Amino acid sequence: MDKIKIRKTDKILKGEIQLPFSKSESNRLLIIQSLCDGEFSIKNLSDADDTVLLKKNLEKIKTYGKPDIPKIIDTKNAGTIMRFLTAFLSYNPGKWILTGSKRMKERPVGILVNVLRQLGAKIEYADKEAYPPLKISGTKLEGGEISIDASISSQYISALLMIAPMLPQGLTLELQGSISSMPYIKMTMEIMKFFGIKISDNKNIIKIKNQQYIARDFSVEADWSAASYWYEMTAFSDEVDLTLKGLKIKSLQGDAVIADVFKKFGVQTKFIPEGVHLSKTGKFVKKLYFDFNNYPDIALAVIVSCAGLNINGKFKGLKNLKIKETDRILALKTELKKAGCNFEETSKSGWELKNISEIQEPSSLQFSTYNDHRMAMSFAPLVIKYGEIEIENPGVVKKSYPGFWDDLKTIGFEICCIDFDADPYGQV
Repeated sequence: MDKIKIRKTDKILKGEIQLPFSKSESNRLLIIQSLCDGEFSIKNLSDADDTVLLKKNLEKIKTYGKPDIPKIIDTKNAGTIMRFLTAFLSYNPGKWILTGSKRMKERPVGILVNVLRQLGAKIEYADKEAYPPLKISGTKLEGGEISIDASISSQYISALLMIAPMLPQGLTLELQGSISSMPYIKMTMEIMKFFGIKISDNKNIIKIKNQQYIARDFSVEADWSAASYWYEMTAFSDEVDLTLKGLKIKSLQGDAVIADVFKKFGVQTKFIPEGVHLSKTGKFVKKLYFDFNNYPDIALAVIVSCAGLNINGKFKGLKNLKIKETDRILALKTELKKAGCNFEETSKSGWELKNISEIQEPSSLQFSTYNDHRMAMSFAPLVIKYGEIEIENPGVVKKSYPGFWDDLKTIGFEICCIDFDADPYGQV
């Protein structure tokens, strides 16, 4: 398996990093761009693999000229693309087979399919009930009133909201249960409003009438999820003078909450015209309690930070991590054990992290990534604590942060390539 060895001989973090631009914003913009009659430009579109793949697939859909022959659309390992295109293709005339990687075929999509069917969508399962691949016969959906279980994935809801203005009857969507990742739903609505869509949002009921998107140029901001790994590195360092460029104090991204979360780890955030400046306060908590229900994408960085700082933690809102790129709960449990920590489920809604031992031979630490970009980037900062670690399958970072390893090198990390079959970054 492809691996890299990372070294850091000191605990000093100084320099400037231009963060990647938001994948979450970019993917929503590409869908809206495809639904809009007028043309508009997207400045700072993400170069993440997920966004590049979505753009290619949308171009493929747009140029498809044989409505009687099913067109295969491959989402690979991108859950956002699978969910967004399930709704988009249901509305788009043509015959489609929407598929993905082996892991994608293990990630449920039944809740979204059931709601779309109630709206008139023609969707069949090509293999296992409630899972991809899907056979979709696109048709002009009428819209109407519908309810959906909002506890599993906010992407289901965002997928429905973005096509809602195109439906003759519009859409009234009732969100049932405990709403997962609400900031992502709010991001979707705010971007839609930027393009002229009027939305009524009253508690758990969202109403969108039939209307047209209005073309306006849009500039994507830097990615707060990507920033979380630099906050993690800051927490592990003794001396920090680091600027993360492109972040905004008034952000569409819920993950901007990391500026407050990492105060507990001794990280000070100062907003400057270029983005944020990070430094150390030297003060951190002994225990952390946090609910990740609204912020699942920063869970790994925060939990691994606790492990590296010998902070015990109790957490909620992690159940949906089991259906991500990998089962992140199981992956965390396995990899944190290598760092001397137990990570266990304590109840139906709670997990606990306990530091139980010191690593005797830290130089031998080798972390697996499970084909999951966030596993790779969350465990890499531990090199600051241990001096040297190995990361398997490092190329997975391309999914959201293609330049991650290069950025580490610019700040003084040493990266040595080992066991590579292809190029130095283990491209996948």
